This record gives sequence, structure tokens and C-alpha cells, in this order.
Amino acid sequence: MRIRSTVTRLAIPMVALGLIVSGCSADAGEGGTAEVGTTNAINPHPREDLREGGNLRLALSAFPESFNALHVDGNTSDTNDVVVPTLPTAFVSDAAGDLTVDKDFFTDIKMTGTNPQKIVYDINPKAVWTDDTPITWEDLRSQWQALNGTNDQYLVAATSGYDQVESVERGENDRQAIVTMRTPYAEWQGLFGLLYPKADTASPEAFNNWARSSLPVSAGPFVITNIDRTQNRLTLTRNPKWWGETPVLDSITFSVLDHSAWLAAIQNNELDSSYMSGLENVTGARNTPGVEIRRAAEPSWSHVTFNGAPGALLEDPKVRMAIAKSINRQAIVETSQHGVVTEPKPLNNHVFVVGQKGYQDNAASVAFDLDAAAKLLDEAGWKIPPGGDVREKDGRRLELRDVMYQQDSWVDTAKIIQQDLQKIGVKLNIQTVPGTGLFKDVIDPGNYDLAQFSYSGSVLPLGSLKQHYYYDPANWQGNKARIGSPELNAVIDQTLTELDPAKAIELANKADRMVFEEAHSLPLNQASGTYGVRVDLANWGAFGLASPDYTKVGFLK
Repeated sequence: MRIRSTVTRLAIPMVALGLIVSGCSADAGEGGTAEVGTTNAINPHPREDLREGGNLRLALSAFPESFNALHVDGNTSDTNDVVVPTLPTAFVSDAAGDLTVDKDFFTDIKMTGTNPQKIVYDINPKAVWTDDTPITWEDLRSQWQALNGTNDQYLVAATSGYDQVESVERGENDRQAIVTMRTPYAEWQGLFGLLYPKADTASPEAFNNWARSSLPVSAGPFVITNIDRTQNRLTLTRNPKWWGETPVLDSITFSVLDHSAWLAAIQNNELDSSYMSGLENVTGARNTPGVEIRRAAEPSWSHVTFNGAPGALLEDPKVRMAIAKSINRQAIVETSQHGVVTEPKPLNNHVFVVGQKGYQDNAASVAFDLDAAAKLLDEAGWKIPPGGDVREKDGRRLELRDVMYQQDSWVDTAKIIQQDLQKIGVKLNIQTVPGTGLFKDVIDPGNYDLAQFSYSGSVLPLGSLKQHYYYDPANWQGNKARIGSPELNAVIDQTLTELDPAKAIELANKADRMVFEEAHSLPLNQASGTYGVRVDLANWGAFGLASPDYTKVGFLK
């Protein structure tokens, strides 16, 4: 599974809030590295080449737990895939990761001062919500108030940047918002990466429940018009209130399918595009008539998170480090990306992906070493009893649960981990969970020892530091591990207030080394970004670092 900005689509990913993009590589075919680059593979065509209308059929791993992507339950790529075509955004990215203002929603956004830092948002005077109310500065102010971290009744996915805002005020008119920062924020362009109406953010009750089962008000080129929980299907159609370029497509249909069914759905002409992970799926899609592989590596990655909450078996950092050093990440990526990526290598950074400015290998502390791992467990007091094969301490067995989305790729990874842990006297039980409920019912309540899922990154990567690795027991946000320290918090805060890009990168890598040293989580493989797509589908596929333009997607004449 993926957590969003949305990872190897091995499961439901989680998303780093901010600018929402996909990932990229100069190689649009199979093979090549997983290094992000400056091109993508979307079969670009002008509108005159496309037939008007049509329905784009896509897959979801799970039904959204919430349609509020700013909420901790809605921070998955499935939620984002559904709501992004329906909501305003501040900036869009091209294939090289360069940002421009989304002129459909804002005529201009500019930083007008640095001491204090000020950003002026000029809202498009044509922009309206689907209930006919104009989009105004009050929507921005209300979202800031919900996400700034001062009221923990708002169950937010992240506060990144919003917690550094001093005020959001009316400018020359209702269509202008002036944001003044209390402390500088390096990635200010990530603010309002998705904008919700003030009805969603006006109170904790609204924030937590207004968009729980639907999205009552939106403002994109498409609007959600049907939610069928019996058929596990959602439909988006053209927004009749839309003021921008009319979309080519009539509709977008999302079907909730187990990942194992995605290839068959492509082969049976039930989907127009879906992520293909693993050589078998990639080969199957490539050999299907009318389907081609489009590939552009993504700023997304799979990983293993450890549960370090008080009372958990992995609360002791020495034990977590032992488990981390027992995981052969090279063997895992060679298995998962064999034949899909040339010379697969593990990702060795929690902040930057390979090919992104700032990337460096910070993973020395978790190098695979079974002897060192066994020694750490001995030092922590976990011993194998006479005649036994599983370590014990104070009457507890070192028997761990590894939870994941029910998909073969994740289980294959778990089996590799299981075999190595057995060699040092640790038992690993593998538990698969349907996509729906994996986070809300299992990971968020801490019902695991190891958890496998994916993160989706961004062209603005620094905000993920606070979202995923900040230690605040009063508001965990996206820190699923419940692991951190005041020292790490200080470095993260320093990173996010540093306006010099080179210094910010240096600080981010310092924070990343600390994340590895506390054995918070282990990145596995960076996403190859390999999609099976119908050959007549244009302006869609493997986007790389680019933002999709939903008004331009369509089928060739």
C-alpha cells in the first residue's frame, strides 16, 4: 500500500503531502535504472488527434477510507487518485520537476518578501466550488487553521509548512490571500498542494467527517458523481461548473481490484491503464494485443517500518537495529525488480530518491550483517533457551508480526526477511490484510511489529521529514513507527526553515542518517514506474515527475 504525494505500486501507498506528482526516467521501455530523470512516457498528442468523450478506466487497491486527503485516514494514493482531478492545486510540475503556477486556479503566486517570508496568492476570478460559491482567501485561511497543528482534534496527515505560518489574511479583495510565515519555509510551493473548501476544514468535526464517505463540494475539471460500494466502483464525470478547458474525456471510472487482478483486467480490456510490478506482470502486459508498456521511474519507494511504540517488542533501539541489520535489502530488490530494472539496488535515503538532487547513501548503519545482529540481540538480553530456536527475554518470545497488503510481491519480500531472521533466532509471522483497513485498522493502532507499505515522494521532498519522522506523541501525523527524538526534531525543524537550498540538503541528509541510526524504517526499492497502457490512450501513462493534466487525457481517433 502507498502513502501519498503516492511508490512501487506494490500496494496501497501513502502520500507525502505537498505537490502531488507521479516519477520519471529517460528510459521508456523495460530495463534501465530506477533513477528519476527529465522525461516521461505518456504518448503525448494534441487535442485535434483525440476523439471527444470516452471513459478512462483505472484501478484502486482499496476504497478510500476518507475523501479528505489531508486527513490521516485519507492520506493514501487511492484517495489522491480519486480526488486530484476534482480539487484546486497551487503548482504543477513538468517532467523535469520544474514548477509553474496552476493557472486554472491561481493567476499568480509569488513570494514577495523574506523577512518575514510572505507569499501572495491571486485566485483565478473564475474559480468556483461546485455549490456555486467562489473560491476565496477564506478557504486558504481555514485550511491553514486546520493543518497548523495547534488543535490536535484535527486528525491531520501532516502539518508540514502550515505549522510555520503566522497568518493568512485577505489581500486587495476576496480573491487574494496573503500568507505570512512565522519562520522561513524552504518548500513554500508545497503549501495548498490540494485545496479543500472551508466547509471541510471549518472545525475538527467537519475535518474528520465531512468528506468521510463522499466529497460533497469540489472544484476541478471532474466531479465525483457515483460511489457504488456494492460494485466497488467510483465514477467521475465532467464538472458542469468548470471554467477551464473542457476535458476531452466524459468520465473516469475507478474500480477497486485486488492487485493480483490488475494484469487480467488489462488483458480482458477492463482497464485502460494500471501499474505493473514484477517481471511476470510486465511481460504479460507487454504481450497483450493493444497494450504497451510505458515506463518512467517514480519518486516513490517501498519500505519496512518498525513499531517502536512503548511496550512493543521493538521498543528497544538496539533490538530494532538488530532486526534492521538482518534484512538483506539487496536480495529483496533483486527479487522484486529482476528483469524490470537493470542492476537493481536498494534505496539508501528516506528523503531523496536516486536521480534527485541531494541523494546520497546514508544507510551504512543498517548494513546487512547477521553476526552483528545476533551480537546486538545478545547484548539486549534476548537469548535462545536450551533446546529452543526462538530468543526469549523476561518470559516474552521474540516472535514478530509482519503485516502487509495481500499481494505476492510483498509476501515474497516477507519470506526473504523471515528466512534471515530465523538464522539469528527471531521468528517472523507473515500477516496479509486487504487494502481497505490496512492503515486505519492495523498500522495506525499499532497492531504490528513490522509493516510493509510504500511512500510516494515529490519534487518537494523535505516536507516528508516532518510528516513521517517527527516525534510528537500528541500528534503522530504520518509517523507510523512512533519512533523519534527531540534531537532529530531539532534537525528537521532546522532543515525546514533553511532557505539556502544547499544547506537545506545538507541538513536533510543529516536528519536522514539519524533516521537510519534509530532504525525507524528501511527503504527497499525505488519504483520503476512501469505501466501497462492501451496504445490508443494519449497523454496518460508513466508521468515521472510531471503532474497529470486531466483535461488533455483522451483516446486517439
